[in-house]
Amino acid sequence: QVHLVESGGGLVQAGGSLRLSCAPSGRTFSSYAMGWFRQAPGKERDIVAAISRSGGNTYYADSVKGRFTISRDNAKNTVYLQMNSLKPEDTAVYYCAGRTAYSSASYYLRDTEYAYWGQGTQVTVSS
Repeated sequence: QVHLVESGGGLVQAGGSLRLSCAPSGRTFSSYAMGWFRQAPGKERDIVAAISRSGGNTYYADSVKGRFTISRDNAKNTVYLQMNSLKPEDTAVYYCAGRTAYSSASYYLRDTEYAYWGQGTQVTVSS
């Protein structure tokens, strides 16, 4: 069983920054493609960003492109989501997700494609 533990959420003013971290348990982190999703109250859970197991390929939702950066450090077994220029509409619970990836170049965009999930961390952006 793989456990994902997120950290770094909180309350920030519009225009501010936060960095989320996700540290999966286990020794095979480098074989996982990872993703960050978010869910605002009353809305569906949506992909925010995804990264291949090598870190060489990334995807960003249009709403965060140019403001958020996903990265990973396989030596530290950690994936990050750097969030800059935050907006009130970024307010949501953010979830880290992971799955085994057989291709080093693949990332995944649907929540149904992921096997492992964190408990979520709240990000609140005040105006």
